[in-house]
Amino acid sequence: MNWKTLSAKVLAGGSVTRADALAVLNSPAEELLAVLDAAFTVRRRYFGLGVSLHVIRNAKSGLCSEDCAYCSQAAKSTVGVSTYAMQSVDDIIQGAREAQALKALRYCIVTSGRAPREQELSTVCEAARRIKQEMPIQLCASLGLIDACQARRLKQAGIDRFNHNLETSELFFPTICTTHHYRDRVETVRVVKAAGLELCSGGLMGMGETPEDRVELAFALRAAGADSIPVNFLDPRPGTTLEGRPRLSAAEGLRILAMFRLVNPERELRIAGGREVCLGALQVLALYPANSIFTNGYLTTPGQGHAADLAMIAAAGFHVTDMTHT
Repeated sequence: MNWKTLSAKVLAGGSVTRADALAVLNSPAEELLAVLDAAFTVRRRYFGLGVSLHVIRNAKSGLCSEDCAYCSQAAKSTVGVSTYAMQSVDDIIQGAREAQALKALRYCIVTSGRAPREQELSTVCEAARRIKQEMPIQLCASLGLIDACQARRLKQAGIDRFNHNLETSELFFPTICTTHHYRDRVETVRVVKAAGLELCSGGLMGMGETPEDRVELAFALRAAGADSIPVNFLDPRPGTTLEGRPRLSAAEGLRILAMFRLVNPERELRIAGGREVCLGALQVLALYPANSIFTNGYLTTPGQGHAADLAMIAAAGFHVTDMTHT
């Protein structure tokens, strides 16, 4: 495979095929830098050297009825995560102030559970209205499965984007969750787009899925019109169903990111959970296909910290994207 030719095809308005995407994932070790260069050529066209920062607020932790095999907050998990009910409007607003102080482009309000209760949805909507009155930060909500009416309410309240990950291919999904169906997630994705919200939807790599499953996810997200694609890497936690799985290698993770960039050239691509432990010393290379990161921790794990993230970005010659350079 000529990787420069592939990136030139993408930049000329062409689309990679499933065979092309699979070739990226199966590329030999000696071609890894060439693959990353092809992805970077595309990333640079659409995003320059900017890296957008996103901060998560775990507004409701644990207490989840779903059995997602990877999740520390799942019903079957025995991981000792913090468990608390929905935080107050004031708590969520304070989190937005903290995110703005970290120069985050986007603040992500996340709750555990299958779907939001009325009180939880109302709290998020009220917090969004007040945050938008106070600061220009972009807002994302991740509340589980929602319907069309709920999506419209979030949009009207000032939420800019809704996150709902497809996680993996339709074929592999029943392996990791039995309490809801892949089609439930697809329907939530559909109503989000129909309501005029931006769609954030990605997946988790390293759960035992095949390279073909990863390719199918990338193409499903393209078909769904995902505006932002977070790519998480499984960090198997003791107490979860997937605790015994080996971590992906750094090279595998980088090839996955390159493949997602080439399949979805104009979309925001985010290095998300597990990046520190799976990519290790090669983590900085992930900025070549990806243009976005979560900073200052994840839902139940701390990450490497905001200062280390800023140092990594600057050392590689990239810069933080702010509200005036979106």
